Amino acid sequence: MDRQTWGRRSAARAGLLHRGRLSPFFWLALLLTCLGAAVAEAAELDAPSLDFSVFKMGSGAPAALVVGGIQGDEPGGFSAATLLAMRYTVTRGTLWVVPNLNFPSIIKRSRGLHGDMNRKFAVLPCTDPEYSTVSRIQELIRAPEVGLVLNLHDGSGYYRPTREGPLHNPARWGQSVIIDQARMAEDVPLAELQNVAERVLSSVNKRLLAPGHRLHLHNTRTSDGNREMEKSLSWFAVRHGKAAFGLEASKEFPVEVRAYYHLRMVEAFLAEAGIQFTRDFPLTTRGVLAALQSDLTVTFAGNRIFLPLEDARPRIAYLPLPKNSALKAIFSKPIMAVLPDENELCVHYGNRTVTRISPDWREMDDGLDGMGVIVDGRMQHVPFGRVVTVRDVFEVRSVPGYRVNAIGVDAGKTDESGLRLRRKDFQQRFSVDRRGTLYRVEVYRGEHFAGMFLVRFGRTPDPLVTDRHGGPATRGRESSLGR
Repeated sequence: MDRQTWGRRSAARAGLLHRGRLSPFFWLALLLTCLGAAVAEAAELDAPSLDFSVFKMGSGAPAALVVGGIQGDEPGGFSAATLLAMRYTVTRGTLWVVPNLNFPSIIKRSRGLHGDMNRKFAVLPCTDPEYSTVSRIQELIRAPEVGLVLNLHDGSGYYRPTREGPLHNPARWGQSVIIDQARMAEDVPLAELQNVAERVLSSVNKRLLAPGHRLHLHNTRTSDGNREMEKSLSWFAVRHGKAAFGLEASKEFPVEVRAYYHLRMVEAFLAEAGIQFTRDFPLTTRGVLAALQSDLTVTFAGNRIFLPLEDARPRIAYLPLPKNSALKAIFSKPIMAVLPDENELCVHYGNRTVTRISPDWREMDDGLDGMGVIVDGRMQHVPFGRVVTVRDVFEVRSVPGYRVNAIGVDAGKTDESGLRLRRKDFQQRFSVDRRGTLYRVEVYRGEHFAGMFLVRFGRTPDPLVTDRHGGPATRGRESSLGR
């Protein structure tokens, strides 16, 4: 439906169609409605971390845009895009990455909370809840410097040009590179879409984890009148003169395997575009999994509270926090969020819940930036928001007017500064981590909270320990629909 038809139907319903023409009152009503929708969406964005992020890496031509998370139940795509944004360095050209385009749907593990966002790029009324999000990603696609657009998806089964079985047939989407037409009419870089895709497939298919994982080219022939695909992000890009491809990893794989294939495809496309890069992890499934599981942190209260979450307990109780902490939380990864859930704060990583925090709401005191601590016989200043490794014993020096609360120690005192504390003095159930090595040391002035640091018992920082659900996605049903 074009904008004029949509406008006439809306006007007819509202009684604003006069003698077959749109009344001026219709346009005024439409403007006010759109302004209202924009204000409502802006208000929603005051909620923590619901908007998408844009990472711009490198400089100069050529430039590529990679989009992940347009559908929230496809964790391979948004996980791979997250690693691109956080663990890659561009050394030639420019790479723009949007790892979490439909962030609310990612959190809820939904294809789309307000319908399928990848069907909203043809005509979209401004009253749609995702109008602003779609409009802004369209602006990025249309940016003059962008010449390549990659949209990352997880697809069901294994795409095959001819039917080989229920999971291997033309109706499936997984393990494919999707184009809308064989070539673009415009004289633009990478205009020979089919040739480019076939070279990428040849490169990736040399690095398969198993022969059955082979990827194929899928031409949806959108330009021939595929009405469904005419609504997609990639077709919008092609219509605006940008070489665009859909990348599909199979939903039959765990998240790290999907992300592995996504990164293989993305790297091959970047090479085609002449964009050069480095990454700081090995591109293997183990390397991808370790990169996804590591460096999960959240910081509150202007860095006065820091929590490593790789091995966090399911619930962290009575954490002192100022009001509106969720709005001001800082995360180590763009698919992390802290959202209120009844009387708790829920820490999300993709569509997995990392931990729940029971807050102890406090007013803040900023009179100190840290504490003097004797660690294994050596005096040091430990700033709030830091982790200090203790092999044997530590002691927090007293500060007049302030008191120390070592969480998990029952010394029978309101101020636990001046005490020599060892791991055996802490009750393990109060640890931040499941292994019982990481403990909170909180500092107060009266009832006001000044900050905290963490002590980790061990000779060196402990290696990462995760469970089999350590990735950014929970197990569960995913849509079998196409991109």
